[in-house]
Amino acid sequence: MADSNFVVLGGAGMVGFQIAYRIATELKPRRIVLVGLREVEVDEATEALRELAPDVEIVGEWGDILARNEFSRRPRSELLADPDTREAIFADLLGPFEPAYERSRLAHLIRTHRPDVVVDSINTATAISYQDVYTTAVLAKRDVDTLQGGGEVAVEDLAGHVESLILSLSVPQLIRHVRTLHQALVEVGTRLYLKVGTTGTGGMGLNIPYTHSEDRPSAKLMTKAAVGFAHTGLLFLMARTAGGPAVKEVKPAALIGYADIAHRVVSERGEPVGRFRARREDLASTLRLHLPTEEFTRQGDVALPVVNTGENGVFTRGEFEAITSLGQMEFVTPEEIAHLCVAEIRGANTGRDVIAAMDGAIIGPSYRGGILRARALDELRRLEAETGTHSVALGQLGPPELSKLLWEAELLSLVAGTVVNVVETDPDTLAADLEELLGFRPDLVDTITSLGLPILSSDGSSILRGPFIRIPEVPGDREVEMSPEDRDRWAEKGWVDLRPSNVRRWQARFKAMRDARLGKAQRGSAGVTLASYLPEHIEVGTVAAWVLANEHGGYRIK
Repeated sequence: MADSNFVVLGGAGMVGFQIAYRIATELKPRRIVLVGLREVEVDEATEALRELAPDVEIVGEWGDILARNEFSRRPRSELLADPDTREAIFADLLGPFEPAYERSRLAHLIRTHRPDVVVDSINTATAISYQDVYTTAVLAKRDVDTLQGGGEVAVEDLAGHVESLILSLSVPQLIRHVRTLHQALVEVGTRLYLKVGTTGTGGMGLNIPYTHSEDRPSAKLMTKAAVGFAHTGLLFLMARTAGGPAVKEVKPAALIGYADIAHRVVSERGEPVGRFRARREDLASTLRLHLPTEEFTRQGDVALPVVNTGENGVFTRGEFEAITSLGQMEFVTPEEIAHLCVAEIRGANTGRDVIAAMDGAIIGPSYRGGILRARALDELRRLEAETGTHSVALGQLGPPELSKLLWEAELLSLVAGTVVNVVETDPDTLAADLEELLGFRPDLVDTITSLGLPILSSDGSSILRGPFIRIPEVPGDREVEMSPEDRDRWAEKGWVDLRPSNVRRWQARFKAMRDARLGKAQRGSAGVTLASYLPEHIEVGTVAAWVLANEHGGYRIK
Protein backbone atom coordinates (compact mmCIF):
# COMPACT_ATOMS: atom_id res chain seq x y z
CA MET A 1 0.00 0.00 0.00
CA ALA A 2 1.06 3.65 -0.33
CA ASP A 3 1.66 4.12 3.42
CA SER A 4 5.34 3.43 4.04
CA ASN A 5 6.05 5.22 7.32
CA PHE A 6 4.20 4.37 10.54
CA VAL A 7 4.46 5.73 14.08
CA VAL A 8 2.97 3.55 16.83
CA LEU A 9 2.53 5.52 20.04
CA GLY A 10 2.64 3.08 22.92
CA GLY A 11 4.38 0.64 20.58
CA ALA A 12 6.30 -0.98 23.43
CA GLY A 13 3.07 -1.93 25.18
CA MET A 14 1.05 -5.11 24.87
CA VAL A 15 -1.50 -3.83 22.35
CA GLY A 16 0.86 -1.43 20.56
CA PHE A 17 3.44 -4.13 19.92
CA GLN A 18 0.85 -6.47 18.42
CA ILE A 19 -0.39 -3.66 16.16
CA ALA A 20 3.18 -2.91 15.07
CA TYR A 21 3.79 -6.63 14.41
CA ARG A 22 0.66 -6.89 12.26
CA ILE A 23 1.57 -3.73 10.36
CA ALA A 24 5.09 -5.04 9.75
CA THR A 25 4.05 -8.50 8.57
CA GLU A 26 0.82 -7.71 6.72
CA LEU A 27 1.30 -4.20 5.32
CA LYS A 28 5.10 -4.45 4.93
CA PRO A 29 5.92 -0.73 5.24
CA ARG A 30 9.37 0.73 4.87
CA ARG A 31 9.57 1.97 8.44
CA ILE A 32 7.87 1.66 11.85
CA VAL A 33 8.69 3.92 14.80
CA LEU A 34 7.84 2.45 18.20
CA VAL A 35 7.26 5.13 20.84
CA GLY A 36 7.14 4.20 24.52
CA LEU A 37 7.53 5.75 27.94
CA ARG A 38 10.56 3.84 29.25
CA GLU A 39 13.85 3.20 27.48
CA VAL A 40 14.24 -0.45 28.50
CA GLU A 41 10.75 -1.33 27.27
CA VAL A 42 11.31 0.39 23.92
CA ASP A 43 14.69 -1.31 23.46
CA GLU A 44 13.16 -4.73 24.15
CA ALA A 45 10.23 -4.09 21.80
CA THR A 46 12.37 -2.81 18.93
CA GLU A 47 14.76 -5.76 19.17
CA ALA A 48 11.87 -8.22 19.25
CA LEU A 49 10.16 -6.64 16.24
CA ARG A 50 13.40 -6.52 14.26
CA GLU A 51 13.71 -10.26 14.67
CA LEU A 52 10.11 -10.84 13.62
CA ALA A 53 10.20 -8.40 10.67
CA PRO A 54 13.82 -8.18 9.42
CA ASP A 55 12.84 -6.43 6.17
CA VAL A 56 11.26 -3.42 7.93
CA GLU A 57 13.27 -0.59 9.47
CA ILE A 58 12.35 -0.47 13.16
CA VAL A 59 13.14 2.69 15.15
CA GLY A 60 12.64 3.21 18.89
CA GLU A 61 11.80 6.47 20.67
CA TRP A 62 11.15 6.83 24.39
CA GLY A 63 9.86 9.52 26.72
CA ASP A 64 6.62 11.15 27.86
CA ILE A 65 4.72 12.49 24.84
CA LEU A 66 2.56 14.68 27.11
CA ALA A 67 5.63 16.66 28.25
CA ARG A 68 7.83 19.21 26.56
CA ASN A 69 10.75 17.64 24.67
CA GLU A 70 13.45 18.57 27.17
CA PHE A 71 11.44 17.17 30.10
CA SER A 72 10.15 14.01 28.42
CA ARG A 73 12.72 11.68 29.98
CA ARG A 74 12.35 12.92 33.55
CA PRO A 75 9.71 11.57 35.99
CA ARG A 76 6.69 13.83 36.40
CA SER A 77 7.01 13.65 40.18
CA GLU A 78 10.51 15.09 39.92
CA LEU A 79 9.31 17.88 37.62
CA LEU A 80 6.48 18.84 39.96
CA ALA A 81 8.85 18.97 42.93
CA ASP A 82 10.91 21.74 41.30
CA PRO A 83 9.38 25.27 41.25
CA ASP A 84 11.19 26.16 38.01
CA THR A 85 9.97 23.13 36.09
CA ARG A 86 6.46 23.60 37.51
CA GLU A 87 6.50 27.10 36.06
CA ALA A 88 7.60 25.68 32.70
CA ILE A 89 4.86 23.03 32.74
CA PHE A 90 2.31 25.75 33.58
CA ALA A 91 3.46 27.69 30.49
CA ASP A 92 3.16 24.57 28.33
CA LEU A 93 -0.32 23.73 29.64
CA LEU A 94 -2.00 27.12 30.09
CA GLY A 95 0.25 29.58 28.26
CA PRO A 96 0.16 30.55 24.56
CA PHE A 97 -0.25 27.56 22.28
CA GLU A 98 2.35 28.17 19.58
CA PRO A 99 5.42 28.33 21.86
CA ALA A 100 4.17 25.26 23.74
CA TYR A 101 3.70 23.45 20.43
CA GLU A 102 7.28 24.16 19.43
CA ARG A 103 8.50 22.66 22.73
CA SER A 104 6.24 19.59 22.67
CA ARG A 105 7.72 16.09 22.67
CA LEU A 106 4.76 14.79 20.66
CA ALA A 107 5.10 17.50 18.02
CA HIS A 108 8.85 16.88 17.87
CA LEU A 109 8.35 13.17 17.20
CA ILE A 110 5.75 13.68 14.49
CA ARG A 111 7.73 16.43 12.77
CA THR A 112 10.90 14.34 12.91
CA HIS A 113 9.45 11.09 11.56
CA ARG A 114 6.70 12.53 9.32
CA PRO A 115 4.43 9.46 9.43
CA ASP A 116 1.84 8.49 6.85
CA VAL A 117 -0.14 6.78 9.61
CA VAL A 118 -0.10 7.24 13.39
CA VAL A 119 -1.55 4.50 15.58
CA ASP A 120 -1.99 5.65 19.17
CA SER A 121 -2.32 2.79 21.65
CA ILE A 122 -1.33 4.85 24.70
CA ASN A 123 -3.95 4.75 27.43
CA THR A 124 -4.11 8.54 27.51
CA ALA A 125 -7.06 8.58 29.91
CA THR A 126 -5.12 6.65 32.54
CA ALA A 127 -1.98 8.72 32.05
CA ILE A 128 -3.93 11.93 32.69
CA SER A 129 -6.54 10.89 35.25
CA TYR A 130 -4.19 8.99 37.56
CA GLN A 131 -2.09 12.10 38.16
CA ASP A 132 -4.66 12.22 40.98
CA VAL A 133 -6.23 15.66 41.19
CA TYR A 134 -8.12 14.46 44.27
CA THR A 135 -5.07 13.94 46.48
CA THR A 136 -3.46 17.22 45.38
CA ALA A 137 -6.76 19.02 46.04
CA VAL A 138 -6.84 17.67 49.60
CA LEU A 139 -3.27 18.79 50.23
CA ALA A 140 -3.92 22.28 48.83
CA LYS A 141 -7.16 22.65 50.83
CA ARG A 142 -5.39 21.54 54.00
CA ASP A 143 -2.81 24.30 53.54
CA VAL A 144 -5.52 26.92 52.94
CA ASP A 145 -7.46 25.76 56.01
CA THR A 146 -4.29 26.02 58.12
CA LEU A 147 -3.67 29.59 56.96
CA GLN A 148 -7.29 30.60 57.50
CA GLY A 149 -7.14 29.12 60.99
CA GLY A 150 -4.17 31.29 61.90
CA GLY A 151 -1.55 28.58 61.42
CA GLU A 152 1.61 28.72 59.37
CA VAL A 153 2.42 26.99 56.12
CA ALA A 154 5.72 27.24 54.32
CA VAL A 155 5.32 29.27 51.13
CA GLU A 156 7.13 26.63 49.07
CA ASP A 157 4.78 23.91 50.38
CA LEU A 158 1.65 25.92 49.62
CA ALA A 159 2.96 26.85 46.16
CA GLY A 160 3.88 23.26 45.44
CA HIS A 161 0.47 21.89 46.41
CA VAL A 162 -1.58 24.60 44.64
CA GLU A 163 0.50 24.52 41.46
CA SER A 164 0.50 20.71 41.39
CA LEU A 165 -3.29 20.82 41.71
CA ILE A 166 -3.57 23.17 38.73
CA LEU A 167 -1.17 21.05 36.67
CA SER A 168 -3.11 17.86 37.47
CA LEU A 169 -6.40 19.13 35.98
CA SER A 170 -7.46 16.66 33.30
CA VAL A 171 -9.34 18.75 30.76
CA PRO A 172 -6.66 21.40 30.04
CA GLN A 173 -4.10 18.62 29.54
CA LEU A 174 -6.37 16.72 27.17
CA ILE A 175 -7.25 19.80 25.13
CA ARG A 176 -3.63 20.87 24.77
CA HIS A 177 -2.67 17.29 23.80
CA VAL A 178 -5.31 17.05 21.05
CA ARG A 179 -4.53 20.51 19.67
CA THR A 180 -0.83 19.69 19.53
CA LEU A 181 -1.52 16.34 17.90
CA HIS A 182 -3.82 17.84 15.27
CA GLN A 183 -1.46 20.66 14.30
CA ALA A 184 1.50 18.30 13.99
CA LEU A 185 -0.43 15.80 11.85
CA VAL A 186 -1.66 18.57 9.55
CA GLU A 187 1.84 20.05 9.30
CA VAL A 188 3.44 16.80 8.07
CA GLY A 189 0.47 15.62 5.99
CA THR A 190 -0.36 12.43 7.88
CA ARG A 191 -3.10 10.42 6.13
CA LEU A 192 -4.65 8.58 9.08
CA TYR A 193 -4.71 8.81 12.87
CA LEU A 194 -6.06 5.68 14.58
CA LYS A 195 -6.65 5.74 18.33
CA VAL A 196 -7.03 2.69 20.55
CA GLY A 197 -9.20 4.27 23.23
CA THR A 198 -10.74 3.11 26.47
CA THR A 199 -14.12 3.02 28.17
CA GLY A 200 -12.29 3.41 31.47
CA THR A 201 -14.17 0.54 33.10
CA GLY A 202 -13.53 -2.44 30.83
CA GLY A 203 -17.06 -2.18 29.49
CA MET A 204 -18.70 -2.20 32.93
CA GLY A 205 -20.85 0.57 34.39
CA LEU A 206 -20.84 2.82 37.42
CA ASN A 207 -21.27 -0.33 39.47
CA ILE A 208 -17.81 -1.60 38.44
CA PRO A 209 -16.32 -3.49 41.41
CA TYR A 210 -12.68 -3.12 40.27
CA THR A 211 -10.20 -0.23 40.54
CA HIS A 212 -6.48 0.36 40.10
CA SER A 213 -5.92 -0.71 43.74
CA GLU A 214 -7.80 2.20 45.41
CA ASP A 215 -11.07 1.70 47.30
CA ARG A 216 -14.38 1.89 45.47
CA PRO A 217 -16.36 3.69 44.32
CA SER A 218 -13.26 5.20 42.74
CA ALA A 219 -13.38 8.86 41.74
CA LYS A 220 -10.10 8.34 39.90
CA LEU A 221 -11.61 5.52 37.85
CA MET A 222 -14.65 7.65 36.99
CA THR A 223 -12.25 10.43 35.98
CA LYS A 224 -10.50 7.94 33.72
CA ALA A 225 -13.81 7.07 32.05
CA ALA A 226 -14.72 10.76 31.72
CA VAL A 227 -11.37 11.61 30.16
CA GLY A 228 -11.62 8.60 27.85
CA PHE A 229 -14.92 9.78 26.42
CA ALA A 230 -13.90 13.44 26.43
CA HIS A 231 -10.97 12.31 24.31
CA THR A 232 -13.41 10.62 21.93
CA GLY A 233 -15.40 13.84 21.71
CA LEU A 234 -12.32 15.84 20.74
CA LEU A 235 -11.34 13.21 18.17
CA PHE A 236 -14.89 13.50 16.79
CA LEU A 237 -14.23 17.22 16.27
CA MET A 238 -10.81 16.50 14.82
CA ALA A 239 -12.41 14.16 12.29
CA ARG A 240 -14.71 17.01 11.22
CA THR A 241 -11.90 19.51 10.70
CA ALA A 242 -10.98 20.30 7.11
CA GLY A 243 -7.40 19.73 6.03
CA GLY A 244 -6.58 17.13 8.67
CA PRO A 245 -6.06 13.37 8.57
CA ALA A 246 -8.76 10.75 8.61
CA VAL A 247 -9.50 10.00 12.27
CA LYS A 248 -10.67 6.66 13.66
CA GLU A 249 -10.99 5.16 17.12
CA VAL A 250 -11.47 1.60 18.28
CA LYS A 251 -12.57 1.30 21.90
CA PRO A 252 -12.07 -2.06 23.64
CA ALA A 253 -14.71 -2.69 26.31
CA ALA A 254 -13.24 -5.68 28.14
CA LEU A 255 -10.05 -6.65 29.95
CA ILE A 256 -7.22 -6.81 27.42
CA GLY A 257 -4.70 -9.60 27.87
CA TYR A 258 -2.34 -11.14 28.10
CA ALA A 259 1.38 -10.50 27.50
CA ASP A 260 2.78 -13.48 29.42
CA ILE A 261 2.30 -15.86 32.36
CA ALA A 262 5.15 -16.54 34.79
CA HIS A 263 6.21 -17.06 38.38
CA ARG A 264 7.81 -13.76 39.25
CA VAL A 265 8.57 -11.20 41.93
CA VAL A 266 5.61 -8.86 42.41
CA SER A 267 6.31 -5.13 42.11
CA GLU A 268 4.38 -2.06 43.24
CA ARG A 269 5.25 1.44 42.04
CA GLY A 270 8.33 0.02 40.39
CA GLU A 271 9.74 -1.60 43.54
CA PRO A 272 9.65 -5.29 44.60
CA VAL A 273 7.07 -6.06 47.27
CA GLY A 274 8.95 -7.34 50.32
CA ARG A 275 7.86 -10.50 52.15
CA PHE A 276 7.98 -9.81 55.90
CA ARG A 277 7.33 -12.06 58.87
CA ALA A 278 4.01 -11.01 60.46
CA ARG A 279 3.86 -9.99 64.11
CA ARG A 280 0.95 -9.80 66.52
CA GLU A 281 -0.27 -6.37 67.70
CA ASP A 282 -3.04 -5.71 70.22
CA LEU A 283 -5.74 -3.34 69.01
CA ALA A 284 -5.92 0.10 70.62
CA SER A 285 -7.72 3.39 70.03
CA THR A 286 -5.31 4.25 67.22
CA LEU A 287 -4.09 2.17 64.31
CA ARG A 288 -0.77 2.89 62.68
CA LEU A 289 -1.07 2.31 58.95
CA HIS A 290 2.66 2.36 58.21
CA LEU A 291 5.54 1.10 60.32
CA PRO A 292 9.24 1.14 59.50
CA THR A 293 10.17 -1.98 57.55
CA GLU A 294 13.24 -2.27 59.77
CA GLU A 295 10.94 -3.38 62.60
CA PHE A 296 10.04 -6.53 60.63
CA THR A 297 12.10 -9.52 59.50
CA ARG A 298 12.38 -9.54 55.71
CA GLN A 299 12.17 -12.95 54.12
CA GLY A 300 12.90 -11.93 50.55
CA ASP A 301 10.33 -10.72 48.01
CA VAL A 302 6.76 -11.78 47.30
CA ALA A 303 6.84 -14.06 44.24
CA LEU A 304 3.75 -15.72 42.78
CA PRO A 305 2.44 -17.13 39.50
CA VAL A 306 0.87 -14.15 37.71
CA VAL A 307 -0.57 -13.14 34.34
CA ASN A 308 0.66 -9.84 32.87
CA THR A 309 -2.19 -7.89 31.26
CA GLY A 310 -0.18 -4.80 30.38
CA GLU A 311 -1.68 -1.46 31.43
CA ASN A 312 -4.42 -3.21 33.40
CA GLY A 313 -1.89 -4.77 35.73
CA VAL A 314 -0.40 -8.05 36.86
CA PHE A 315 -2.98 -10.46 38.28
CA THR A 316 -2.89 -13.67 40.25
CA ARG A 317 -4.99 -16.66 39.24
CA GLY A 318 -7.75 -15.61 41.63
CA GLU A 319 -7.84 -12.01 40.42
CA PHE A 320 -7.70 -12.98 36.74
CA GLU A 321 -10.42 -15.61 37.24
CA ALA A 322 -12.69 -13.07 38.95
CA ILE A 323 -12.25 -10.13 36.58
CA THR A 324 -12.68 -12.23 33.42
CA SER A 325 -15.72 -14.15 34.67
CA LEU A 326 -18.98 -14.00 32.75
CA GLY A 327 -20.76 -10.76 33.60
CA GLN A 328 -17.57 -9.07 34.81
CA MET A 329 -15.05 -7.32 32.50
CA GLU A 330 -14.59 -10.57 30.57
CA PHE A 331 -11.73 -10.76 28.09
CA VAL A 332 -10.42 -9.66 24.67
CA THR A 333 -6.94 -10.28 23.28
CA PRO A 334 -4.47 -7.72 21.91
CA GLU A 335 -4.21 -9.77 18.71
CA GLU A 336 -7.92 -9.24 18.01
CA ILE A 337 -7.52 -5.49 18.55
CA ALA A 338 -4.47 -5.43 16.28
CA HIS A 339 -6.41 -7.29 13.57
CA LEU A 340 -9.19 -4.67 13.68
CA CYS A 341 -6.67 -1.82 13.60
CA VAL A 342 -4.89 -3.15 10.51
CA ALA A 343 -8.23 -3.69 8.79
CA GLU A 344 -9.18 -0.06 9.51
CA ILE A 345 -5.79 1.14 8.25
CA ARG A 346 -6.44 -0.73 5.02
CA GLY A 347 -9.79 1.04 4.71
CA ALA A 348 -12.07 -1.86 5.62
CA ASN A 349 -15.34 -1.07 7.36
CA THR A 350 -15.05 -3.21 10.49
CA GLY A 351 -18.05 -1.63 12.20
CA ARG A 352 -15.83 -0.94 15.24
CA ASP A 353 -14.81 2.65 14.48
CA VAL A 354 -16.35 4.73 17.28
CA ILE A 355 -16.02 7.99 15.32
CA ALA A 356 -17.95 6.54 12.38
CA ALA A 357 -20.56 5.18 14.79
CA MET A 358 -21.04 8.63 16.28
CA ASP A 359 -21.34 10.11 12.79
CA GLY A 360 -24.16 7.68 12.13
CA ALA A 361 -25.93 8.35 15.42
CA ILE A 362 -25.90 12.13 15.74
CA ILE A 363 -28.71 14.40 14.54
CA GLY A 364 -27.64 16.70 11.74
CA PRO A 365 -29.22 19.73 10.05
CA SER A 366 -32.79 19.21 8.86
CA TYR A 367 -35.01 20.32 5.99
CA ARG A 368 -37.48 21.74 8.51
CA GLY A 369 -34.69 23.74 10.11
CA GLY A 370 -33.81 25.22 6.72
CA ILE A 371 -37.39 26.29 6.06
CA LEU A 372 -37.80 27.87 9.51
CA ARG A 373 -34.42 29.63 9.19
CA ALA A 374 -35.79 31.63 6.28
CA ARG A 375 -38.95 32.45 8.22
CA ALA A 376 -36.97 33.61 11.27
CA LEU A 377 -34.75 35.84 9.12
CA ASP A 378 -37.81 37.40 7.44
CA GLU A 379 -39.35 38.14 10.84
CA LEU A 380 -36.11 39.75 12.08
CA ARG A 381 -35.92 41.94 8.98
CA ARG A 382 -39.56 43.02 9.50
CA LEU A 383 -38.85 44.00 13.09
CA GLU A 384 -35.73 45.93 12.02
CA ALA A 385 -37.81 47.92 9.53
CA GLU A 386 -40.53 48.61 12.10
CA THR A 387 -38.14 49.74 14.85
CA GLY A 388 -35.50 51.46 12.73
CA THR A 389 -32.75 49.40 14.33
CA HIS A 390 -30.01 47.13 13.02
CA SER A 391 -30.00 43.53 14.28
CA VAL A 392 -26.39 42.81 13.34
CA ALA A 393 -24.22 41.59 16.23
CA LEU A 394 -24.16 41.73 20.03
CA GLY A 395 -20.58 40.61 20.53
CA GLN A 396 -21.79 37.64 22.58
CA LEU A 397 -21.22 35.16 19.74
CA GLY A 398 -17.49 35.02 19.24
CA PRO A 399 -14.78 35.25 18.30
CA PRO A 400 -14.59 39.06 18.26
CA GLU A 401 -13.80 38.94 14.53
CA LEU A 402 -17.38 37.82 13.91
CA SER A 403 -18.94 41.01 15.34
CA LYS A 404 -16.38 43.10 13.50
CA LEU A 405 -17.12 41.38 10.18
CA LEU A 406 -20.87 41.65 10.62
CA TRP A 407 -20.87 45.36 11.49
CA GLU A 408 -18.39 46.25 8.75
CA ALA A 409 -20.50 44.34 6.20
CA GLU A 410 -23.61 46.16 7.47
CA LEU A 411 -21.96 49.55 7.04
CA LEU A 412 -20.79 48.65 3.52
CA SER A 413 -24.32 47.53 2.72
CA LEU A 414 -25.71 50.88 3.90
CA VAL A 415 -23.31 52.97 1.79
CA ALA A 416 -22.92 50.74 -1.30
CA GLY A 417 -25.83 48.31 -1.34
CA THR A 418 -24.41 45.64 -3.66
CA VAL A 419 -21.30 43.55 -4.07
CA VAL A 420 -20.59 45.16 -7.46
CA ASN A 421 -20.82 48.72 -6.05
CA VAL A 422 -18.28 47.91 -3.31
CA VAL A 423 -15.84 46.43 -5.80
CA GLU A 424 -16.14 49.31 -8.30
CA THR A 425 -15.95 52.24 -5.85
CA ASP A 426 -12.61 53.92 -5.09
CA PRO A 427 -11.47 52.70 -1.63
CA ASP A 428 -10.67 56.22 -0.37
CA THR A 429 -14.11 57.38 -1.45
CA LEU A 430 -15.75 54.39 0.20
CA ALA A 431 -13.85 54.99 3.46
CA ALA A 432 -14.98 58.64 3.42
CA ASP A 433 -18.57 57.55 2.74
CA LEU A 434 -18.46 55.20 5.73
CA GLU A 435 -17.21 57.96 8.01
CA GLU A 436 -19.84 60.35 6.67
CA LEU A 437 -22.60 57.78 7.25
CA LEU A 438 -21.63 57.40 10.91
CA GLY A 439 -21.57 61.17 11.29
CA PHE A 440 -25.26 61.21 10.38
CA ARG A 441 -26.14 58.12 12.41
CA PRO A 442 -25.14 58.60 16.06
CA ASP A 443 -27.69 55.93 17.02
CA LEU A 444 -25.75 53.39 14.94
CA VAL A 445 -22.42 54.52 16.41
CA ASP A 446 -23.75 54.30 19.96
CA THR A 447 -25.08 50.79 19.41
CA ILE A 448 -21.78 49.50 18.00
CA THR A 449 -19.56 51.09 20.63
CA SER A 450 -21.84 50.18 23.53
CA LEU A 451 -21.32 46.52 22.59
CA GLY A 452 -17.57 46.79 23.12
CA LEU A 453 -16.48 47.40 19.53
CA PRO A 454 -14.55 50.64 19.02
CA ILE A 455 -14.75 52.30 15.60
CA LEU A 456 -11.35 53.25 14.17
CA SER A 457 -11.41 56.45 12.10
CA SER A 458 -10.47 56.41 8.41
CA ASP A 459 -7.12 58.08 9.14
CA GLY A 460 -6.38 55.69 12.03
CA SER A 461 -5.77 58.51 14.51
CA SER A 462 -8.82 58.14 16.78
CA ILE A 463 -11.59 55.81 17.85
CA LEU A 464 -15.20 56.14 18.81
CA ARG A 465 -15.74 53.97 21.87
CA GLY A 466 -18.07 53.02 24.70
CA PRO A 467 -17.42 52.21 28.36
CA PHE A 468 -15.54 48.97 27.59
CA ILE A 469 -13.55 47.44 24.74
CA ARG A 470 -13.54 43.70 24.04
CA ILE A 471 -10.21 43.66 22.21
CA PRO A 472 -7.49 43.41 23.41
CA GLU A 473 -8.31 40.67 25.93
CA VAL A 474 -6.01 41.22 28.90
CA PRO A 475 -7.33 39.42 32.00
CA GLY A 476 -6.97 41.48 35.16
CA ASP A 477 -5.68 44.65 33.48
CA ARG A 478 -7.75 47.79 32.90
CA GLU A 479 -5.13 49.66 30.89
CA VAL A 480 -2.55 48.54 28.32
CA GLU A 481 0.21 50.13 26.29
CA MET A 482 -0.54 50.56 22.57
CA SER A 483 1.86 50.87 19.66
CA PRO A 484 0.82 51.39 16.02
CA GLU A 485 1.42 47.67 15.51
CA ASP A 486 -0.87 46.88 18.46
CA ARG A 487 -3.55 49.15 17.00
CA ASP A 488 -3.39 47.34 13.65
CA ARG A 489 -3.48 43.92 15.29
CA TRP A 490 -6.43 44.80 17.52
CA ALA A 491 -8.29 46.46 14.66
CA GLU A 492 -7.96 43.27 12.62
CA LYS A 493 -9.12 41.22 15.56
CA GLY A 494 -12.19 43.07 16.75
CA TRP A 495 -12.48 46.78 15.88
CA VAL A 496 -14.73 48.27 13.23
CA ASP A 497 -12.06 49.63 10.88
CA LEU A 498 -12.94 52.50 8.52
CA ARG A 499 -9.47 52.89 7.01
CA PRO A 500 -9.02 52.57 3.22
CA SER A 501 -6.66 49.65 3.76
CA ASN A 502 -9.50 47.67 5.35
CA VAL A 503 -11.88 48.77 2.60
CA ARG A 504 -9.43 47.36 0.03
CA ARG A 505 -9.44 44.09 1.92
CA TRP A 506 -13.22 44.01 1.71
CA GLN A 507 -13.09 44.80 -1.99
CA ALA A 508 -10.78 41.81 -2.52
CA ARG A 509 -13.26 39.62 -0.66
CA PHE A 510 -16.23 40.86 -2.67
CA LYS A 511 -14.30 40.43 -5.92
CA ALA A 512 -13.63 36.81 -4.98
CA MET A 513 -17.32 36.37 -4.15
CA ARG A 514 -18.36 37.90 -7.47
CA ASP A 515 -15.88 35.82 -9.46
CA ALA A 516 -17.12 32.62 -7.80
CA ARG A 517 -20.78 33.28 -8.49
CA LEU A 518 -23.03 30.44 -9.62
CA GLY A 519 -22.06 29.22 -13.08
CA LYS A 520 -18.61 30.83 -13.16
CA ALA A 521 -16.76 27.55 -12.62
CA GLN A 522 -19.32 24.88 -13.56
CA ARG A 523 -22.94 24.87 -14.53
CA GLY A 524 -25.84 23.83 -12.31
CA SER A 525 -25.45 22.78 -8.70
CA ALA A 526 -21.73 22.09 -9.27
CA GLY A 527 -21.23 25.85 -9.43
CA VAL A 528 -22.24 26.23 -5.77
CA THR A 529 -19.13 25.83 -3.60
CA LEU A 530 -17.75 27.26 -0.38
CA ALA A 531 -16.32 30.11 -2.45
CA SER A 532 -19.73 30.93 -3.94
CA TYR A 533 -21.77 33.94 -2.86
CA LEU A 534 -25.14 33.93 -4.58
CA PRO A 535 -26.99 37.19 -3.65
CA GLU A 536 -26.47 40.47 -5.51
CA HIS A 537 -26.99 42.52 -2.37
CA ILE A 538 -24.84 42.32 0.75
CA GLU A 539 -26.41 39.90 3.22
CA VAL A 540 -24.26 40.48 6.25
CA GLY A 541 -24.55 37.06 7.89
CA THR A 542 -23.87 35.25 4.63
CA VAL A 543 -20.90 37.52 3.97
CA ALA A 544 -19.43 36.87 7.43
CA ALA A 545 -19.96 33.11 6.99
CA TRP A 546 -18.11 33.31 3.65
CA VAL A 547 -15.14 35.03 5.30
CA LEU A 548 -15.04 32.54 8.20
CA ALA A 549 -15.18 29.61 5.80
CA ASN A 550 -12.74 30.84 3.16
CA GLU A 551 -10.24 32.81 5.24
CA HIS A 552 -10.39 31.02 8.60
CA GLY A 553 -11.18 27.48 7.42
CA GLY A 554 -14.23 27.45 9.69
CA TYR A 555 -16.70 25.19 7.93
CA ARG A 556 -18.19 21.74 8.47
CA ILE A 557 -17.13 18.87 6.23
CA LYS A 558 -19.86 16.42 7.28
